[in-house]
Amino acid sequence: MALLSLSCMAVSMREATRYMGVADALAARCVVGVVGVLFAAILFPSLRGALAPRRLGLHALRNGVHFVGQYAWGLSVSLLPFARVFALEFATPVLTVLFAALLLRERLTMPRLFTVLVGAAGLVVITVPKTGEVDPLMLLPLASSAAFALAGIFTKRLTATVTALSVMFWMNAMQLPLNLAGADWGFWRSVPDAALLPLLGVCVSGSLAQYAMANAFRHGDAMVVVPLDFLRVPLIALVGAVFYGEALEPAVLVGAGIIVAGIVAGLRAEASRQVAVQGAADPAPIR
Repeated sequence: MALLSLSCMAVSMREATRYMGVADALAARCVVGVVGVLFAAILFPSLRGALAPRRLGLHALRNGVHFVGQYAWGLSVSLLPFARVFALEFATPVLTVLFAALLLRERLTMPRLFTVLVGAAGLVVITVPKTGEVDPLMLLPLASSAAFALAGIFTKRLTATVTALSVMFWMNAMQLPLNLAGADWGFWRSVPDAALLPLLGVCVSGSLAQYAMANAFRHGDAMVVVPLDFLRVPLIALVGAVFYGEALEPAVLVGAGIIVAGIVAGLRAEASRQVAVQGAADPAPIR
């Protein structure tokens, strides 16, 4: 479901931005998010605690960074080939390792450092074509990946004391005025019928993607989920080729493969290291 939802989100965003700006589409998504959580809180009183204004400073910091990432991603899928955008998104887990070491004081172990170095090599393969000229537009998905990685670090801090529903509610509530500031206010009164379906896709598929990925990591090992997530690249490359005539770029698939291989190898090595450390820490059995 996550793979299909993310692909649907990309196609919906590209189609919606034919008739409106990125900020318009994201503002509509925020409205649906806020209304949806409020409606759920009315039906289920136990959820109302998620609306409490707790840790608003950290919420604001997280949502400001996430807003930059979402806007950059929206521009990316409207201007660049889908496969290239999705492949560059794999920079997010690589950058998360670096940000966790800098901001959360997590140890930059050898497996994690290996993931960073291999990920950097994959990014070079994707961003530097045979001509040696780098497309400046590729900075957009890279900026988006960096913002999402940083937002993930802040989310980790938030979820230590607040629920995931609280994060979702305050994300939409705080990002709504930011998107409205860049939106065309007349767009609300003149949305063409052709834009309604892709706009609905932006609002619904984004939420489904987040829910599906969260459940994938909850019910499956990360070492299984991450390589499955790589299927987004060939899937969206096929969508771009069939519906938009985008050329299949071997360098994008190769670079994404290098990044995912580094992530998976790093996860395996890190898991083995933690098992070894735990084994050394456990007391010897009494005979």
